[in-house]
Amino acid sequence: MFAAALQSAPPDLAPALFALGAFVVFAFALGAVGSAVARRLSNPVGKYRLLYTVVLFPFALLAFGVLALLGFGGAVAAAVLGRTSGPAATLLTDSAALLGASVVGLAAYAPTIRGVRAVRGVDLSTGRALARMARYVVGVSAVVTAVLAPLRLGPGVTPLGLVGVFAALLVAGFVGAPWLVAALRSTVTPDASTRERIERRRDRAGLDVRDELVFDTDDEETAAVYVRGPPGYRRLFVTTTFLDRFDDEAATALLAAEAGTVRARVDALRVVTVVATAVPLVAAVSGTGRRWLLLGAAFGTLLVGFWLTRRGVRAADDWAADRVGADTLADALDRYAEVHALEPTRRRVPNPLSTTVALGDRIDRLRYRGD
Repeated sequence: MFAAALQSAPPDLAPALFALGAFVVFAFALGAVGSAVARRLSNPVGKYRLLYTVVLFPFALLAFGVLALLGFGGAVAAAVLGRTSGPAATLLTDSAALLGASVVGLAAYAPTIRGVRAVRGVDLSTGRALARMARYVVGVSAVVTAVLAPLRLGPGVTPLGLVGVFAALLVAGFVGAPWLVAALRSTVTPDASTRERIERRRDRAGLDVRDELVFDTDDEETAAVYVRGPPGYRRLFVTTTFLDRFDDEAATALLAAEAGTVRARVDALRVVTVVATAVPLVAAVSGTGRRWLLLGAAFGTLLVGFWLTRRGVRAADDWAADRVGADTLADALDRYAEVHALEPTRRRVPNPLSTTVALGDRIDRLRYRGD
């Protein structure tokens, strides 16, 4: 009876909060140390990107896993609702764990803003940058919680059935990206003159989309352009910096590169690679048998998928070069790197675990083609 009472006791919130606080402190220190190192290395903007993708983001994922194991979400649900069972408690458990990891990620991101501001020479307010990032991570947490709800509240699924659900969610995210991106970030509809300028450039670039939205990036000066959505409802996203810092020739070339990416189905290749890798990986983890063979198949599928994606990036560059000229596209990519204070990286051997081609290698390849 005593053991049963212990098992039914709600999780204690104090240890979970202590773990969250420890993660926040360590994340802030990790971000500060990483920022200090990145600022002193060559090509600091590129090193900051590596810091975010290779160190800080995985650390936030680690925090999520540890907080989930410690029952952080359940402890919050027990403290707020007085129980850990039921639909409301289940949703609160998931959202609390995700938000806890988001707080850790924001703590790691905060001390890097000053360093990015220094190496890029931009007027990026720490408070504004944190507010934008907080909106994004909270939005992503809400979307993930909504996605997990049917699985958590339903009767459960088999491991391979979970892969099917995961695949369906990836496809749904790919299809719903035009609306998800607009919901997670602040966008504005371009005025008539701006829309006419964008449409003139994308017509020359051969980019066919249904509409356009603009991000306000005047403070961080991020010149981004990308297309999201399925055929028939593709939406073009551009930033105010892209519109302000590139002339017609460079902007048209970058839009042509994006059009080539759409034609080469690079985003679809990434989704297919993730799903195709997940099938043997889940089968191996679930103990179906021939575990090492399945793990090898998963790794091989990942490498082939990444190779095909990099091949798609090169094919996109070739298509854009045919459209606007190889030297013109190379000049536009050089200008893109200059706007972001980024030194184009070059690799003697392509990274087999990368889904893109190093920017310097793309530029050199286009220069060689132009010559």
